[in-house]
Amino acid sequence: MSRSSKRSRATSKQVQPLPATLHDAQVLSIREWSQLANISTRTAKRLFVAGAGPKRVQLSSNRCGVTIAAHRQWLAARERL
Repeated sequence: MSRSSKRSRATSKQVQPLPATLHDAQVLSIREWSQLANISTRTAKRLFVAGAGPKRVQLSSNRCGVTIAAHRQWLAARERL
């Protein structure tokens, strides 16, 4: 597979824009959460492996997500004075 075809396939997985209003019970995928947190998906996964990310919700055997409430708690815990 050529590099150009790999690039075109990688760019086709664009994340849809997040809704204007986010409710605490709303669950975001890891990719959506990383976009909201303004970090790369790879960095988000590293945070979860290190145990430094927000609490996750197990959606199925192969999929997990982050609630908006957990994201807000995670951000509050990371605030500096």
